[in-house]
Amino acid sequence: MRIVLFQPEIPPNTGNVARLCAATATPLHLIEPLGFKIDDKHLKRAGLDYWPNVNLSVHPHWASFEAAMLSLSPRPRVVLSSARGGAPLHEFRFEPQDAIVLGPETTGLPEALYDLCPLRVRIPTFDTVRSLNMSTAAGILLYEALRQTNSLPGTLPGALPG
Repeated sequence: MRIVLFQPEIPPNTGNVARLCAATATPLHLIEPLGFKIDDKHLKRAGLDYWPNVNLSVHPHWASFEAAMLSLSPRPRVVLSSARGGAPLHEFRFEPQDAIVLGPETTGLPEALYDLCPLRVRIPTFDTVRSLNMSTAAGILLYEALRQTNSLPGTLPGALPG
């Protein structure tokens, strides 16, 4: 499993996702441009002292990220998150190598990416909010993906995914 933040804008959100990735041994990919410097004090504060435990890759653009994924075996599926469409989280079937992509906090992912990547997942919510905080969404998506693929720490061998 991988978490991918496409052009994240808010340092504390990215720091929170980095901490999530450290806690779950999940690689984190950041796709530039970033709305902050990677050494931003707010970014580091949110990630606390966990940054040395984050398997971090920074890509200058989407094509660089795609090339990195194409070089892996098995090749990861790219799964786009969206508040506007896609399979509801509880109906989507994750695979162990998936790369879950979340978009910028203020705009979400651009339509051009949806044209490139057919796999989409959304977190069902009531109509009282437009969307969830990006770092909250990353946690929900990642833990459901890890649960489904029997990849959570302490998961019993042979346990059935949900």
